[in-house]
Amino acid sequence: MIYNEETINAVKDMLVKNEETIAVAESVTAGHLQAAFSAGIDASKYFQGGITTYNLGQKARHLHVDPILCNKVNCVAQKIADTMAIEVANMFSSNYGVGITGYASMVRECEDEGLFAYFSLAYNGKVMVSGKITSPEKHPYQVQVDYAKKVIQEIFEHLNSYNN
Repeated sequence: MIYNEETINAVKDMLVKNEETIAVAESVTAGHLQAAFSAGIDASKYFQGGITTYNLGQKARHLHVDPILCNKVNCVAQKIADTMAIEVANMFSSNYGVGITGYASMVRECEDEGLFAYFSLAYNGKVMVSGKITSPEKHPYQVQVDYAKKVIQEIFEHLNSYNN
């Protein structure tokens, strides 16, 4: 299992309790977040859906990211993750939106710094939590899974802070 089922269901419980929903825009995690949220008990009560946009053209077309910025930073920047989160929530008529973009395998753009990703959690059009995450993993699939786990944990911690 790529995620903590207990954490996913805790996120579900908090969202359902508050009659809120979540949607996901992924790049680097390539659907792992969507798979995790869809596997929760009664997923249709809180998970609106998601989209995987793996390149500049699709990010610009579907999520309205700035193509000039994307081209400049290879689609990997905090502002891009923020826009992805806000726009996916709009796209799916959801309260919360999650955006993530980054590197799961070594390419020229991350050779100096190592693998990293930017994520964002937006609520009703405003970024609530965002940041840069890294992974100690080396295999791209394991990096994707590690990023997904970290983002799910960030979402859980944010929701838990507001529900206690």
